Amino acid sequence: MKMKWTGVIPAMTTAFNPDYSVNHAFIDRHAQWLIQNGCSGIVALGSLGESATLRFDEKVAILKTLVTTLGNQAPVVAGIAALSTMEAVELAQAAESVGCSGLMVLPPYVYTSDWREMKSHLQPVLRATKLSCMLYNNPVSYKTDFLPAQIAELAAAHDNLHAVKESSADIRRVTALKALLGERLKLFVGVDDLIVEGARAGATGWIAGLVNAFPKESVALYQHAMRGETKAANELYKWFLPLLRMDTVNKFVQLIKLVQQEVGMGHERVRAPRCVLAGAERQAALATLKIALLKRPKVKI
Repeated sequence: MKMKWTGVIPAMTTAFNPDYSVNHAFIDRHAQWLIQNGCSGIVALGSLGESATLRFDEKVAILKTLVTTLGNQAPVVAGIAALSTMEAVELAQAAESVGCSGLMVLPPYVYTSDWREMKSHLQPVLRATKLSCMLYNNPVSYKTDFLPAQIAELAAAHDNLHAVKESSADIRRVTALKALLGERLKLFVGVDDLIVEGARAGATGWIAGLVNAFPKESVALYQHAMRGETKAANELYKWFLPLLRMDTVNKFVQLIKLVQQEVGMGHERVRAPRCVLAGAERQAALATLKIALLKRPKVKI
């Protein structure tokens, strides 16, 4: 289906069975639940999806499951990240072949490069398919920062670059990109605890993490922010922020999966080298969640 870069699009977690194989049955159910609760698409194989621990064949199989599950209900976006440019190109082509609607293109794993090298990596991936593409900028995690002028250069050269997931956590990036590009690219907030500020600065979408466990609340918060409903947005944001901040720390995968487990929508299993949370940090996360659930607001979308 045609890609529409708008709304709340979950960076979906990858569910594992007790033997740590991919749990396709749960991925099917989880995706349906997210869309039924107001999300406008699914991003698979991102950082939150533990892409770095998945084999190539597992990635393709996950994309097939999601495309089959969602059909014409909502678009599936494939996260494209690899150790090499060659593998990234091959994954982009595989995503197109199984019916994905878009790509979210990441910098390569491990190697931190300069702009010349980054451009030489991105361009073959963007040219590999006709799919609509989103650039993922996350200098905190990947140590590579796509500056607004560099993003504008890519947009001028590639007609199928349609969106940016901006995860620098610098709200000025949204206004800088708007100043340079106007409406040429759709701008998405890529960190959970900046959605209200991002919307006020001109962002049009949200690639979200805690949405994996709280889709109704995430969609309601996004809608309030986009409509300029300041009081409603601020009230819901105040409740949600302790949870949303779990998306912006090193163990965000473990935290979000733990929250999913506790609300009955998933399991905390993660693939090594990650380990499930233990000790004081686990108890702190559970305490935060307990307070949030006790005060959980009723929302309508």
